[in-house]
Amino acid sequence: MIELLAPAGSMEALRAAVQNGANAVYLGCGTFNARQGAKNFTPQTLAEAIKYCHIRGVAVHLTLNTLVSDREVEECSELIRHAAASGIDAFIVQDLGVVQMCRRIAPTVPVHGSTQMTIHSLSGVLLCAAFGMTRVVLSRELNREEIRHICKNSPIEIEVFAHGALCMSYSGQCYLSSLIGQRSGNRGRCAQPCRQCYGYSRRENRYPLSLKDNCLVMYLKELEEMGVASLKLEGRMKRPEYVAAVTGVYRRVLDGQKVTDEMMDTLLTAFNRQGFTDGYFTGHTGKAMFGVREETREDAAFLRRMRQSYEAAENQLVEIKLHAVVAHEGSSLTVTDPEGRTCTVNGPVPELARTQLLTVEDLAARLSKTGGTPYLAGVVTADITPGLTLSAAAINAMRRDVLNQLTAVRGRRDNVMTLRMRKMPLFSGNKERPDFTVQVTTREQITPGLLRLNPAVLYVPLHILAEDPSFTKQLQRRFHVAAALPRIVHDGQMNDLQDALRAVRKMGVTEALVGNLGLMLPVREAGMTVRGDFGLNIYNSLSMYTLKELELQSATLSFEMTLPQIRDLSKAVPCELMAYGRMPLMVTENCLFKGKTGECACQLGSIKLVDKTGAEFPVIRDGKNCRSVLLNGKKLSWLDRQNDLAKLGLWAVRLYFTTENAKEVERVAASCVTPVPFDPGACTRGLYLRGLE
Repeated sequence: MIELLAPAGSMEALRAAVQNGANAVYLGCGTFNARQGAKNFTPQTLAEAIKYCHIRGVAVHLTLNTLVSDREVEECSELIRHAAASGIDAFIVQDLGVVQMCRRIAPTVPVHGSTQMTIHSLSGVLLCAAFGMTRVVLSRELNREEIRHICKNSPIEIEVFAHGALCMSYSGQCYLSSLIGQRSGNRGRCAQPCRQCYGYSRRENRYPLSLKDNCLVMYLKELEEMGVASLKLEGRMKRPEYVAAVTGVYRRVLDGQKVTDEMMDTLLTAFNRQGFTDGYFTGHTGKAMFGVREETREDAAFLRRMRQSYEAAENQLVEIKLHAVVAHEGSSLTVTDPEGRTCTVNGPVPELARTQLLTVEDLAARLSKTGGTPYLAGVVTADITPGLTLSAAAINAMRRDVLNQLTAVRGRRDNVMTLRMRKMPLFSGNKERPDFTVQVTTREQITPGLLRLNPAVLYVPLHILAEDPSFTKQLQRRFHVAAALPRIVHDGQMNDLQDALRAVRKMGVTEALVGNLGLMLPVREAGMTVRGDFGLNIYNSLSMYTLKELELQSATLSFEMTLPQIRDLSKAVPCELMAYGRMPLMVTENCLFKGKTGECACQLGSIKLVDKTGAEFPVIRDGKNCRSVLLNGKKLSWLDRQNDLAKLGLWAVRLYFTTENAKEVERVAASCVTPVPFDPGACTRGLYLRGLE
């Protein structure tokens, strides 16, 4: 049976989810989760929540889906240990380092790869399986055939978002909130600037980054048939009434009811942004997917009805078997739950019946009165010696006592083995001045002045290298060239990618820059080695050790880190830092060029979005794909402070060229040798100094 996984941002929301039919809930505890704006749970209330759910046959998944700094590792370890001891059923994780922590501290607790890991291909799922994960939450951008293909070939469970808010960017690849407001989505504090108005090259009241909420309620049977293990409902920031409404509708449909107008009205009333969309699932992206939240008058009657669904009475969620014995020696009642656990209580010695004999039917009727408890009496059987009777009070007492015993057993914590993390060796990194690496977006950016820098590695888009063998071989003879891969490659594009990788490998290119876990296997299969890009979100030393185990040549550190964090990081593999360029803020499946022109116009090169303050955000195409990359308006620049970067133990600092023309590239290359004063109007120091909230 497919799992219905509902959000719980508070204890009240948790009750709303459970009482409306969720098979599992996911929740956060403390600061290590992607919804720090929710009420969340404390270690004490987490244990209470797990007990409440387990009594009612509901699993609890703990979200640890944020990046964790080295200073937070010990606190995160204690939370993992406490959650495991409290009976948590799974961890949902983004950070590669936290994956290792969960596996080492609580090896018997399943680990699920969060959608924040940006897993959108079968090869990504396979790598997660190799890490010991038992489930992956796929990126929301996949269509039905892509999901079907992954489910058919995956060795582990697949979870899909079925309802709720859609981010414009691929989850885990959005840095808009952090770079403009110091509130990182990767750290659980997204300020949702995508919901604000923007214009194309001028200020206007448009919302090109605000998607409608996802709604796949019409496709639940199809999702179940294709092998999806879990349907996730988004909404840990939403009120409990929302959780009750959405969970209740999806439960009814999963139980076989047809989707009705009443159900859709319930979903719309609970929350919507000018309706819903199924555009990603059906493959119909574009204008119809966009919408904004419109202020409407609160429906008090609706909210009251939703509250009644979880406040008025205990819904009977766990079907049990009851067996009674009434004999001359005495009476007893045994209960068996769906997991096979049994409890037995003894009752009084029966009396001889004077007027009315106790029948199996009479006894079953009395034992079935389980209202006010989480239990539903399914099969009720009895062995009754003829001529005996028991009072109603005695029967009720036995029923009450045996169900109390069962509740205690179901709520009891199992003894889960937890271990201590072993201490990792410290790698101090490079003692010399870091080299320059260079990444270009267009062929024209490979200028004579840039090449005179003699970069340690020249990262060139894969499609440029593959399309011109003579040019590639010429570059390869003089410089250390690596193929820069797009961050997003769906399974339907993987064959073309692998063909291009094999082609450039024959030209002598032996390395590839990879910003997604799903691209490591194709690169290795082409006989090439891997360099890690910023899209891997490397934020702590444990993640660095993971990359060392994966035998990466180098790793680009997250540009959401501060200089002290970078300095203190254990450099298990050579580390690279972004030092110049427009930092990518989003990568989107919906084409932002199409949002401006009404049709795909990626050949325009670049366009701009303008926010309400007049700040500009250029947009470029992601390689040859019809996907968009939103860039920061100001360029990151540390070229005038190279001495500061030399103290961090880095192997290299990268110059990243996106919208620059050849003349601008030459000017930047010259400033690497003869630094020019920092221009605060055009440039930024990024987050390396100011950090995140």
